[in-house]
Amino acid sequence: MPADTPPEPRLDRLTALLRGLSPQVTLLHGSPDPVSLTQPRALPTLHLALLPDESGAHAATSALPRSESSLLVWRADDPALAWPVSARATVSLHGQAVLAGPMAGLLLAAFDGVLAMPLASADPALQQAVRLIESELLAPRCGGPLLLDRAGEILFIGLLRHLIAQPRTRHGLLNGLSDPRLARALVAVHDAPQQAWTLERLAHTAGMSRTAFATRFRAVMDQPPGEYLFRLRMALARDGLQSGQSLKQIAAAVGYTPTSLSRALARLH
Repeated sequence: MPADTPPEPRLDRLTALLRGLSPQVTLLHGSPDPVSLTQPRALPTLHLALLPDESGAHAATSALPRSESSLLVWRADDPALAWPVSARATVSLHGQAVLAGPMAGLLLAAFDGVLAMPLASADPALQQAVRLIESELLAPRCGGPLLLDRAGEILFIGLLRHLIAQPRTRHGLLNGLSDPRLARALVAVHDAPQQAWTLERLAHTAGMSRTAFATRFRAVMDQPPGEYLFRLRMALARDGLQSGQSLKQIAAAVGYTPTSLSRALARLH
């Protein structure tokens, strides 16, 4: 009898992305100082707020049952959303996820308005992180600040897992990673952006025809595959320049020659 076919390895959709985001999560008890929310930020940032049961959230979250705890997430650079929570609302905790890595812009491009996630139906990792953080904030113990730093990172990973499993954005990177076929191609270019990726090779990686892949990618990601690959490579290249790497090193890391990379970067200005 033929040997059983080994199962296909589970696709890790997040590790390469998280390396490219370098999230730095800070969490605090209760509502924030309103002034702090309007301060200019040097790096892309997401705001977070946890509203417990019957919190009476702002109209942006009015679709949520009032008896359901929810986690709110929104972009810090949206001037219309400085603090999209009613002054009457009870806030268990607030915080921010500063994205210090080069792939921050690729992720934030999909965020529009406030994402409100009921915790009752959230990814288990997100639920566990919230319970751990709430427990520590209510009854601080030795090592609390360090625990919260680590728990904030776990919360952010749980958040991304949840948004991949249950997409809430209209289009963009998290939606692409939620698609089983597109995710294979996205993870491949995140893992190895220097490879000679063509439309045919990306489609093969996704297990799709060239036309079907291109059509599906544009519909889900709101851009063609070549544009996403270009933006990814340029984000990595700019980060390399800022960190003092040589043009030759950067070009090799993103799949360009030094001359072609110089031309590509010039097109961005």
